[in-house]
Amino acid sequence: MSISINNLSVEFSAKSLFDNISYVINNRDKIALVGKNGAGKSTMLKIIAGQQTPTSGSVSVPRDTTIAYLPQHILTTDTRTVIEEVRTAFSDIDAMRARLDEMTAELAERTDYESASYQELIDSMTSLTDRLAMEESDNCEAEMEKTLIGLGFRREDFNRPTAEFSGGWRMRIELAKLLLRRPDLLLLDEPTNHLDIESIQWLENFLITKAQAVVLVSHDRAFIDNVTNRTIEISLGKIYDYSVNYSKFVLLREERLQQQMRAFQNQQKMIKDTEDFIERFRYKATKSVQVQSRIKQLAKIERIEVDEVDTSHLNLRFPPAPRSGDYPVIADNVGKAYGPHQVFDHATFTIKRGEKVAFVGKNGEGKSTLVKCIMGEIPFTGNLRIGHNVKIGYFAQNQASLLDGELTVFDTIDRVAVGDIRTRIRDILGAFMFGGEASDKKVKVLSGGEKTRLAMIKLLLEPVNLLILDEPTNHLDMKTKDILKQAIKDFDGTVIVVSHDREFLDGLVEKVYEFGGGEVKECLGGIYEFLEKKKLANLAELERSNPAPVKAEQPKPSAQKPSQPSPAAPAPAKEERKLSYAEQREHEKLVRKARRKVEDAEAEIARLEAEVKAIEEKFAAGETSDALYSAHAAATKNLENAMSMWELASIELDEITSK
Repeated sequence: MSISINNLSVEFSAKSLFDNISYVINNRDKIALVGKNGAGKSTMLKIIAGQQTPTSGSVSVPRDTTIAYLPQHILTTDTRTVIEEVRTAFSDIDAMRARLDEMTAELAERTDYESASYQELIDSMTSLTDRLAMEESDNCEAEMEKTLIGLGFRREDFNRPTAEFSGGWRMRIELAKLLLRRPDLLLLDEPTNHLDIESIQWLENFLITKAQAVVLVSHDRAFIDNVTNRTIEISLGKIYDYSVNYSKFVLLREERLQQQMRAFQNQQKMIKDTEDFIERFRYKATKSVQVQSRIKQLAKIERIEVDEVDTSHLNLRFPPAPRSGDYPVIADNVGKAYGPHQVFDHATFTIKRGEKVAFVGKNGEGKSTLVKCIMGEIPFTGNLRIGHNVKIGYFAQNQASLLDGELTVFDTIDRVAVGDIRTRIRDILGAFMFGGEASDKKVKVLSGGEKTRLAMIKLLLEPVNLLILDEPTNHLDMKTKDILKQAIKDFDGTVIVVSHDREFLDGLVEKVYEFGGGEVKECLGGIYEFLEKKKLANLAELERSNPAPVKAEQPKPSAQKPSQPSPAAPAPAKEERKLSYAEQREHEKLVRKARRKVEDAEAEIARLEAEVKAIEEKFAAGETSDALYSAHAAATKNLENAMSMWELASIELDEITSK
């Protein structure tokens, strides 16, 4: 599979969003599409998915290539149960059988066994055969169950109508359907916004081990670092393509800009020296030959350009916090139930002044519910005391969606600002990147990240000393998230953050409260210390709930305790052997692909080393020119990039073979 984006341009109201962009999506590419809010990431996904038409250019998709697209917002039908809706992912078996027959006939006629297209045909047949085998067997039900549970559903949810679920949970249902279809290309727009930490980790593993090509937009740095092997940045209408994950891309981008600037400065000095020579000797007959030579040399120079960088950024600083009492929040046996469903109970904890804590746990376990209890929005049992002189600033999970779409950005803030701050509305909007004409935009045309920024401004309209932020990073780009994180760090009040973003919470909070099983448990330490402890606790729980496999030497029947299973139930062992075989096939497939990536990287390194050596031999022979210097810089850079790719591929191979 190879999808080509060719000379793509998109314009909105005479403003260029993309300018003649081209790149290729290959099989097994895991691409992070990054850029600032409003750069065009979601538009790019819609164009690839065929849901939006570009101003010019095209997207070339090979025959039989399947593409699945998960947008940020979906329209759903409410006529089925969860399991019935997910089962619609397997509605095209007849079409797949017919296509497999065509592939088999084509394979029988071909003799180009070593060609890339022949290998692609084999891979497509293998994928289609596996998919059919799964759909035509009982494994289909098992896969649906595994996927739904991985995305946070409980078995008792399977037969509930989808109408009973919130938009976030219905987004998970849609994601489950897409994953089960095993498309050639998955397009995911902010898939982690509606997932908790455990579901995100499950999705990471799925995309790494089972997905084919993936292009995803996400502002969860840990997620995209773990999943992707390629980063495409959209900035000011252009793209920058790197064959590394996001963290390495940030370093390589900085190196690229520094190298460009050095080369630009060197060339500018050379141009100035040449122009000075021409000007000095222009009218001297004895130097006319040299002057003409320099003029021709100057005309032939290919001018180096430094990539334009979008330097606009958020200027965010929370106002100084008025002093509150020593304990802003004291909870004593707090509980909340909806009818017979007890969300949590006996929650007992104290948050001290200046502490920054996180509420984490699966969706539906009560994080936002407890926040509403603290805010006094809903009744509860037990005692919950808010400390002396506590002034709360609250950012709700759906804060951005509560904005009036018909108002302009300026009017939205003008309606809630009071006192002297009304004279500074333009300055505040400018600090949040709504300067100039942007302040006159209607809210309904803003991107998700822009709406979140606008909603965040309300927190700055008066000083507070207890910030409660419920999923504040949804839709924010990574640069803006970093600025928000630093602003919270610098804030001298108390902070409660409800978030599933590990990277955002890392280094920000010193205490974690886990919601689950009707309880609220305190864990001292940062988010990664919490996850490590939780992993160990889960392993211990697993060992307790799953006894060790039966050894070859069986005890006599008379020695068995009555509560143990009877000897006539070895069926699960048979099922386990079947799963182990399937896992072994999958593992061998991953090893082959990982080894091929290492070999490809080694071949590329050898080619680039030969290219660099050939250029350096020209230097040694006395040959110099701007073109040669540029070629050497480009080849050296490509070699460094290839070395990074080889290192990543080697690490991946080591990790897979060590399992």
